[in-house]
Amino acid sequence: MRYILAATEDREATEVIRSAFRRPFQVDKAASVRESLESLRKRRYEFAFLDLGLLCGLGAVGDDPGAALRAIRQIFPSIEIIVMTLPERAGEAVEAVKAGAANYVTYPLNADEIRYVIDSLHEGIRAQSELDYLRDRFWQSDSLEVVQTKNPVMRAVFEQVRLVAPTKSTVLLTGETGTGKGVLAKLIHRHSNRRGVQFIGVHCGAIPDTLLESELFGHEKGAFTGAVRRKLGKFELAHGGTIFLDEIGTITPSAQIKLLQVLQDRTFQRVGGEAVIETDVRVIAASNRDLGQMVDQGLFRNDLFYRLNVFPIEIPPLRERREDIPQLTEIFLRKMNRFNHRGIHYVHPRVMEAFQRYPWPGNIRELENLVERACILETSSILTPASFPAELFSGVPFTAPPSTGVGLTLAEARGRAVAEAEKTYLREILARSGGRINRTAESAGVTVRQISKLLRKYGIRKETFR
Repeated sequence: MRYILAATEDREATEVIRSAFRRPFQVDKAASVRESLESLRKRRYEFAFLDLGLLCGLGAVGDDPGAALRAIRQIFPSIEIIVMTLPERAGEAVEAVKAGAANYVTYPLNADEIRYVIDSLHEGIRAQSELDYLRDRFWQSDSLEVVQTKNPVMRAVFEQVRLVAPTKSTVLLTGETGTGKGVLAKLIHRHSNRRGVQFIGVHCGAIPDTLLESELFGHEKGAFTGAVRRKLGKFELAHGGTIFLDEIGTITPSAQIKLLQVLQDRTFQRVGGEAVIETDVRVIAASNRDLGQMVDQGLFRNDLFYRLNVFPIEIPPLRERREDIPQLTEIFLRKMNRFNHRGIHYVHPRVMEAFQRYPWPGNIRELENLVERACILETSSILTPASFPAELFSGVPFTAPPSTGVGLTLAEARGRAVAEAEKTYLREILARSGGRINRTAESAGVTVRQISKLLRKYGIRKETFR
């Protein structure tokens, strides 16, 4: 038996829905918020026809149908919701559809229209299932969790990965810090013809400039002070496999020249060596800076940029793919449970609402860090607001200009505005520098000690942005 819920005070509407379906469907009715919640908890419904007024009540968050839908989805992720509304409130129903409802219908209901809506949903689900099946045949089973997304931009990103992975082409991944460029690089390697050989990642920004060339290309004994023996570089070790060059925009001009040689001729020389070494390596590079802009500023070689930019993939920040936040949170929860055995499987709806409002300057990495911290602090089986930073629930977007308050003196108002501006600036610059204090201080034009003092003052943790 398959179940449908009709939640409305309009008895005639309930009867129309019931008349539109025969076996194997059974239509249950609910005339209040309480009855709707009881029904939803009692049975697994395939479809739910919810009156717009009742829908808002289900969310217990005021008059926001979008918030109610997200709360319902958190508990009943597979249900398809059709909103019922008066014609004059159709605009609100459209907003509900944008927020996740499958469709909407207006009173008075028509049985033929109801059947058409359900048939259309069935057809869409079937087509999506077939498409997912074909895509899943390409993705390795251990990667299926990673490539699930409800965001159209990310779907396009994964489609680009699917197309480029089997080739030898150089890939350039761009996007803000914490968007998952390293995960995407491993995904490309995992689905390439080189998956049986090593994947070597190099964080170029974390290696001192004086040692970068040695790390990438190796060195001969005696090449410089401290070179007591020959060392093989990452390009030599990655022969036949994939090398991932993260933060490629930070490498020195001399390293840029040697990297250009590798991309052009597939050859290089160790530091202090004369022998020409051939290498067969697939290069994936990543940058959180605009390399094209750096070329214009004379900070990055034009010819190297075009060698790297063969197949560019831009990854959107988390604030532009908010529909994926519940799924990503669930993935991180499962990960925490697997390693820490905490038995936490749910997130409080208020937490999820806060997640949807937060601007996520640290992107997916920040989300994972917050979930991990909350799992450590939480004492119940659900992640509650008490386990998260209070600023997450302020109700005011962090990017909004601060209110000065009419009861303050000019000096107090100025001090509050300066404090808010400093906090916003620190978050943004920490995000750009990946949480590295020395680079943050350099970009801000102050000392490391001053930056550390400001972080302590405002309770900002650098680890959040790594």
